Amino acid sequence: MYNFYNTNPYLKPCPYYTNSPIYNPYCPKQAIQLKDYGPAPFVINIEDAAKQNNNFRLALWTGCHLQVTLMSINVGEDIGLEMHPNVDQFIRIEQGQGLVEMGDRKDCLNFRRNVCDDFAIIIPAGKWHNLTNTGCVPLKLYSIYAPPEHPHGTIHKTREEAEEHH
Repeated sequence: MYNFYNTNPYLKPCPYYTNSPIYNPYCPKQAIQLKDYGPAPFVINIEDAAKQNNNFRLALWTGCHLQVTLMSINVGEDIGLEMHPNVDQFIRIEQGQGLVEMGDRKDCLNFRRNVCDDFAIIIPAGKWHNLTNTGCVPLKLYSIYAPPEHPHGTIHKTREEAEEHH
Protein backbone atom coordinates (compact mmCIF):
# COMPACT_ATOMS: atom_id res chain seq x y z
CA MET A 1 0.00 0.00 0.00
CA TYR A 2 2.83 2.41 0.77
CA ASN A 3 6.02 3.06 -1.12
CA PHE A 4 8.82 2.07 1.28
CA TYR A 5 11.59 2.62 -1.25
CA ASN A 6 11.93 6.27 -0.25
CA THR A 7 15.41 6.86 1.17
CA ASN A 8 14.72 10.35 2.49
CA PRO A 9 13.95 9.98 6.26
CA TYR A 10 12.11 13.31 6.34
CA LEU A 11 9.49 12.28 3.78
CA LYS A 12 6.71 10.04 5.00
CA PRO A 13 5.62 7.15 2.79
CA CYS A 14 2.77 8.20 0.56
CA PRO A 15 0.35 5.87 -1.19
CA TYR A 16 0.16 8.27 -4.13
CA TYR A 17 3.67 7.36 -5.28
CA THR A 18 2.64 3.93 -6.52
CA ASN A 19 1.46 3.11 -10.02
CA SER A 20 -1.71 1.38 -8.86
CA PRO A 21 -4.66 1.59 -11.25
CA ILE A 22 -7.52 3.70 -10.02
CA TYR A 23 -10.66 1.66 -9.47
CA ASN A 24 -14.02 3.30 -9.01
CA PRO A 25 -16.72 0.76 -8.06
CA TYR A 26 -19.43 3.30 -8.93
CA CYS A 27 -18.27 3.63 -12.54
CA PRO A 28 -18.50 0.30 -14.40
CA LYS A 29 -16.47 -0.23 -17.57
CA GLN A 30 -18.05 1.41 -20.56
CA ALA A 31 -18.17 -0.22 -23.96
CA ILE A 32 -15.43 0.89 -26.32
CA GLN A 33 -16.50 2.07 -29.76
CA LEU A 34 -14.63 -0.38 -31.98
CA LYS A 35 -13.56 1.22 -35.26
CA ASP A 36 -10.36 2.18 -37.07
CA TYR A 37 -8.87 5.18 -35.25
CA GLY A 38 -5.73 5.48 -37.40
CA PRO A 39 -3.65 7.30 -38.25
CA ALA A 40 -4.47 9.76 -35.42
CA PRO A 41 -2.72 9.43 -32.04
CA PHE A 42 -4.62 6.88 -29.97
CA VAL A 43 -4.67 5.30 -26.49
CA ILE A 44 -6.84 2.35 -25.45
CA ASN A 45 -7.02 -0.51 -22.95
CA ILE A 46 -6.17 -3.15 -25.55
CA GLU A 47 -7.17 -6.08 -23.33
CA ASP A 48 -10.67 -4.68 -22.81
CA ALA A 49 -11.01 -3.88 -26.51
CA ALA A 50 -9.89 -7.37 -27.54
CA LYS A 51 -12.29 -9.06 -25.13
CA GLN A 52 -15.18 -6.83 -26.22
CA ASN A 53 -14.67 -7.56 -29.92
CA ASN A 54 -16.96 -10.21 -31.43
CA ASN A 55 -15.91 -9.71 -35.05
CA PHE A 56 -13.66 -12.23 -36.74
CA ARG A 57 -11.39 -9.31 -37.69
CA LEU A 58 -11.60 -5.58 -37.02
CA ALA A 59 -8.94 -3.00 -37.86
CA LEU A 60 -8.55 -0.88 -34.72
CA TRP A 61 -5.72 1.38 -35.90
CA THR A 62 -4.16 1.67 -39.34
CA GLY A 63 -1.15 3.87 -40.02
CA CYS A 64 1.38 4.09 -42.84
CA HIS A 65 3.78 1.55 -41.31
CA LEU A 66 1.76 -0.44 -38.77
CA GLN A 67 -1.73 -1.83 -38.16
CA VAL A 68 -3.50 -3.18 -35.06
CA THR A 69 -6.41 -5.56 -35.55
CA LEU A 70 -8.70 -7.34 -33.10
CA MET A 71 -9.86 -10.90 -33.73
CA SER A 72 -12.38 -13.28 -32.20
CA ILE A 73 -12.01 -16.92 -33.26
CA ASN A 74 -14.96 -19.16 -32.42
CA VAL A 75 -14.53 -22.52 -30.67
CA GLY A 76 -13.07 -25.10 -33.05
CA GLU A 77 -12.38 -22.53 -35.77
CA ASP A 78 -9.09 -21.12 -37.01
CA ILE A 79 -7.67 -18.01 -38.62
CA GLY A 80 -7.00 -19.91 -41.83
CA LEU A 81 -3.67 -20.97 -43.25
CA GLU A 82 -1.92 -17.88 -44.62
CA MET A 83 1.43 -16.31 -45.40
CA HIS A 84 2.38 -12.63 -45.61
CA PRO A 85 5.47 -12.32 -47.84
CA ASN A 86 6.45 -8.80 -46.72
CA VAL A 87 4.71 -8.40 -43.36
CA ASP A 88 5.92 -9.30 -39.88
CA GLN A 89 3.09 -10.10 -37.45
CA PHE A 90 2.73 -10.03 -33.67
CA ILE A 91 -0.26 -11.71 -31.97
CA ARG A 92 -1.18 -11.53 -28.28
CA ILE A 93 -3.82 -13.84 -26.81
CA GLU A 94 -6.11 -12.10 -24.31
CA GLN A 95 -8.66 -14.91 -23.78
CA GLY A 96 -8.88 -18.59 -24.61
CA GLN A 97 -6.46 -21.21 -25.80
CA GLY A 98 -5.25 -22.44 -29.12
CA LEU A 99 -2.67 -24.17 -31.26
CA VAL A 100 -0.32 -22.11 -33.44
CA GLU A 101 1.42 -23.77 -36.38
CA MET A 102 4.13 -22.28 -38.61
CA GLY A 103 6.46 -23.42 -41.33
CA ASP A 104 8.36 -22.50 -44.47
CA ARG A 105 5.93 -24.37 -46.72
CA LYS A 106 2.16 -24.64 -46.78
CA ASP A 107 2.41 -28.43 -46.46
CA CYS A 108 5.10 -28.44 -43.75
CA LEU A 109 4.01 -26.64 -40.59
CA ASN A 110 6.71 -28.13 -38.35
CA PHE A 111 6.56 -25.43 -35.63
CA ARG A 112 3.63 -26.17 -33.28
CA ARG A 113 2.92 -24.58 -29.89
CA ASN A 114 -0.05 -24.48 -27.53
CA VAL A 115 -0.94 -20.93 -26.50
CA CYS A 116 -3.34 -19.30 -24.06
CA ASP A 117 -4.03 -16.01 -22.22
CA ASP A 118 -1.02 -13.65 -22.13
CA PHE A 119 0.97 -15.54 -24.78
CA ALA A 120 2.61 -13.65 -27.64
CA ILE A 121 3.19 -15.12 -31.08
CA ILE A 122 5.72 -13.60 -33.48
CA ILE A 123 5.35 -14.55 -37.12
CA PRO A 124 8.20 -13.52 -39.43
CA ALA A 125 7.37 -12.40 -42.97
CA GLY A 126 7.24 -15.32 -45.37
CA LYS A 127 6.17 -17.97 -42.79
CA TRP A 128 3.03 -19.99 -43.41
CA HIS A 129 0.92 -19.97 -40.24
CA ASN A 130 -2.42 -20.80 -38.69
CA LEU A 131 -3.98 -20.41 -35.24
CA THR A 132 -6.77 -22.77 -34.16
CA ASN A 133 -9.06 -22.26 -31.17
CA THR A 134 -8.74 -25.48 -29.12
CA GLY A 135 -10.62 -24.16 -26.09
CA CYS A 136 -14.25 -23.87 -25.04
CA VAL A 137 -14.61 -20.06 -25.30
CA PRO A 138 -13.94 -17.67 -28.18
CA LEU A 139 -10.23 -16.95 -28.69
CA LYS A 140 -9.78 -13.18 -28.27
CA LEU A 141 -6.58 -11.57 -29.51
CA TYR A 142 -5.00 -8.56 -31.06
CA SER A 143 -2.58 -8.62 -33.93
CA ILE A 144 0.00 -6.09 -35.06
CA TYR A 145 1.07 -6.04 -38.70
CA ALA A 146 4.09 -4.11 -39.95
CA PRO A 147 3.43 -2.82 -42.56
CA PRO A 148 -0.40 -2.86 -42.57
CA GLU A 149 -2.04 -5.94 -44.09
CA HIS A 150 -5.71 -4.92 -44.39
CA PRO A 151 -7.40 -1.78 -45.77
CA HIS A 152 -8.18 1.04 -43.30
CA GLY A 153 -11.52 0.41 -41.59
CA THR A 154 -11.63 -3.34 -42.27
CA ILE A 155 -14.40 -5.20 -40.43
CA HIS A 156 -15.04 -8.87 -41.17
CA LYS A 157 -17.85 -10.21 -39.00
CA THR A 158 -17.08 -13.85 -39.91
CA ARG A 159 -14.21 -15.87 -41.35
CA GLU A 160 -16.29 -16.49 -44.48
CA GLU A 161 -16.65 -12.75 -44.99
CA ALA A 162 -12.88 -12.34 -44.53
CA GLU A 163 -12.17 -15.03 -47.14
CA GLU A 164 -14.49 -13.28 -49.63
CA HIS A 165 -12.47 -10.05 -49.31
CA HIS A 166 -9.01 -11.60 -49.33
